[in-house]
Amino acid sequence: MLTHEVFNQVPPLVPFDAARNPALLEGLHREGAGWAEAEVRELGALAGGFAAQEWGRLANEYPPVLHTHDRWGHRVDEVEFHPHWHDLMTVAVEHGLHGSPWLDERPGAHTARAAKFYTWGAADAGHMCPISMTYAVVPALRHNPELAARFEPLLGSRTYDFGLREPSTKAGLIAGMSMTEKQGGSDVRANTTTAAPQPDGSYRVVGHKWFTSAPMSDMFLTLAQAPGGLSCFLLPRVLPDGTRNPIRIQRLKDKLGNKSNASSEIEYENATGWLVGAEGAGVKTIIEMVNMTRLDCVIGSATGMRLGAVTAVHHARHREAFGAKLIDQPAMRNVLADLLVESDAATTVMMRLAGATDRAGSDPSEAALRRIALAITKYWVCKRAPSHAAEALECLGGNGYAEESGMPRLYREAPLMSIWEGSGNVAALDALRAMGRQPETVEAYFAEVGRARGADPRLDDAIDRVGKELTDLSDIEYRARRVVELMALVLQGAQLVRHGHSAVADAFCATRLSGDWGIAFGTLPVGVDTGAILERGFVDPS
Repeated sequence: MLTHEVFNQVPPLVPFDAARNPALLEGLHREGAGWAEAEVRELGALAGGFAAQEWGRLANEYPPVLHTHDRWGHRVDEVEFHPHWHDLMTVAVEHGLHGSPWLDERPGAHTARAAKFYTWGAADAGHMCPISMTYAVVPALRHNPELAARFEPLLGSRTYDFGLREPSTKAGLIAGMSMTEKQGGSDVRANTTTAAPQPDGSYRVVGHKWFTSAPMSDMFLTLAQAPGGLSCFLLPRVLPDGTRNPIRIQRLKDKLGNKSNASSEIEYENATGWLVGAEGAGVKTIIEMVNMTRLDCVIGSATGMRLGAVTAVHHARHREAFGAKLIDQPAMRNVLADLLVESDAATTVMMRLAGATDRAGSDPSEAALRRIALAITKYWVCKRAPSHAAEALECLGGNGYAEESGMPRLYREAPLMSIWEGSGNVAALDALRAMGRQPETVEAYFAEVGRARGADPRLDDAIDRVGKELTDLSDIEYRARRVVELMALVLQGAQLVRHGHSAVADAFCATRLSGDWGIAFGTLPVGVDTGAILERGFVDPS
């Protein structure tokens, strides 16, 4: 008798189509970027293909290595990556996932970029960090028109040009960010790094940064205390005369996830930087970058939810237990449908935020909506990702707990987006701050969700509850998470009722808004059309 006959094991998901996603493609057209569908679909095939999936695996299996000195004792501060990291970066840059939308005058350029960022992220999350920061640095850099004119075309160039050279001599640039310090974290005003003005208009920067993302970037935005207060500066790794800027990498962070990406602790030893914005306006300047990276945090979490959900659905379609396919077992259908509802809600609101980003420059109401909606959505969607990843992993049972399934990497990645650019409390309190300082953001929010009034009484009731929560300002900071969570759910519900699949919208309103739901995933009420929902999770060729 054979003891090693293999049966009832699930075939590989790869290759799969990462763009086979109704919520994504419908949102692409709805938000004015339907012209980009062909490129999104191209990226979907690439991201789910054998090559890119292997690139992502190996880039995480063999993480970056820091070399502080060369063999002769010279300080080099170089990080060595697995070769496939550069393959991943090349595809991302060539498809304009970094700074290219700022140079693209077509309507919907940022929405198109968001859809591509979402789709390509299924290959690997780590390399999307420097891609995201290169995208986000541009609006902040525009506070110094001279620097923007010099570097913006290179930050948007679709040529990935890795290597330590003077920025203006390269065919394309990647940017990083260096703000937080060990004594401050998200409290950037506690920064102790100093910047002393020089006769030539530059500044000498001295300080220790606790977290510098993507240290092999060509340039960084950083915060430092100038004579006029906390200010924003641009520091290149190589100075105009070709010498290395003394930016010393002390160590790489040994992180829970995001292993393919290098995150570092650095010191500025009289490094040279140039002021971006006015002295004392550092936070106001850098918030331009933070807003864009917050959008990418939402996109990254939505990508992870989609990948987890479709992997779980694929497993359930092929695995048998107790006499039937898992996907035909009622309890599993409930879990899988619930995961897909969460994924669809995240994707749909993400595309709405991308559309608001496209329109914010010419439409004040869209700018106001983006301001408040980014904060509340960043809080909620990113907060949901870890529990979603855990449930998706559990759908695979012990197979999901094994590294080779890819689910542990997804699980370890999930908490990052909720931490990056301010953890949960920071995002929730920032939403309250926006409402207090910019009342037009509240008006824009209610105008947006109000467009869905009358379509579902459960949503109408939830909108009214938000109004009551905001009328009572007592203990508002204590209630920050409660208020912002409800606002985020109502915003998602409004998008789904107006634009989503009817079965998804019904399930969302019944559970997230009306409370007919348990605490764990898989507690949808009886009557939900799980069949229609599950069909939205089929991405493999079978």
